[in-house]
Amino acid sequence: MATPAPSKKVILSGIQPTNRLQLGNYLGAIKNWVKLQKDFDCHYMAVDLHAITARQDPQELRNNTYTAIALYIASGVDLEHCSLFVQSHVPQHSQLAWLLNCYGYMGELSRMTQYKDKSSKAGANIPVGLFTYPLLMAADILLYDTHLVPVGDDQKQHLELTRDVAQRLNGLYGDDTFVVPEPYIAPVAARIMDLLNPTTKMSKSAVNENGSLFLTDSPADIEKKFKRAETDSGKEIRFDEENKPGVSNLLSIQSAITGESIAAIEARYVNKMYGHLKVETAEIVKQELAPIQKRTQELLGDKAELERILKTGAEKATAKAEVTLRRLHERIGFILR
Repeated sequence: MATPAPSKKVILSGIQPTNRLQLGNYLGAIKNWVKLQKDFDCHYMAVDLHAITARQDPQELRNNTYTAIALYIASGVDLEHCSLFVQSHVPQHSQLAWLLNCYGYMGELSRMTQYKDKSSKAGANIPVGLFTYPLLMAADILLYDTHLVPVGDDQKQHLELTRDVAQRLNGLYGDDTFVVPEPYIAPVAARIMDLLNPTTKMSKSAVNENGSLFLTDSPADIEKKFKRAETDSGKEIRFDEENKPGVSNLLSIQSAITGESIAAIEARYVNKMYGHLKVETAEIVKQELAPIQKRTQELLGDKAELERILKTGAEKATAKAEVTLRRLHERIGFILR
């Protein structure tokens, strides 16, 4: 039988611990996670199983995973109000992913845009995991009876596949086998662009790291990167993503951090130069990140406490995930242990 509906709707989200987390991860995702955690039943994770669809240096992956969890907490993710864990610590993710592999179709997976893009760069030896990646993502979501999933444009197709698979299994085994998730669109979604190429999103794996502002960057590095940031022709400081993508990006960063409207920020820059915008944006970012960086280092300096947090989070997530997996096992016809 399905478990009773929780009093709060369930939200699930995660970020791959590949490379270092950057400002776009913080403003576009983590900062919103903090806002959601008291109104929803939230599950947040470092998705390390997804990370290995591309080869990772083992020590770097381990360090980046610890750092990601520490940054989540330092940014305000409250362990009293949400479940925080590492994906690979909950074996039900892999177990459900295999079951969904038996119900997903080759045709629908081959149509995934991300698979087409990434496989074209993988050479002759394309990992099978790159092809079945969306079914692992579906398992992540469906394990927790998730109602809402914060998604960007690059993940909407994967969420639609999750919905299709959930409805397929519900049709076979009962309408309450899985909750069919919906996309969650944040009221204000910060879309942070590369500082050197403001027509593309800021990325953890950018070829030129000067275009990405990492959450662990020193104050000096933050200043240096903003001073080098691409602006635009002309002198007017106004929000115009088509004609002034560089200026618009800096205005967006300020707005996402301060909560000020773009119009109010524009008004402050009448008759000012691009240099003012760059220096002041750098200062706003430094002030925002300083306490987060300090708390992150404290957590990383106490591995025993961090391990305790991860163990508690994994136990909490596993208890919920096992209920879902057991329900599906029973309906498929497996002998329950």
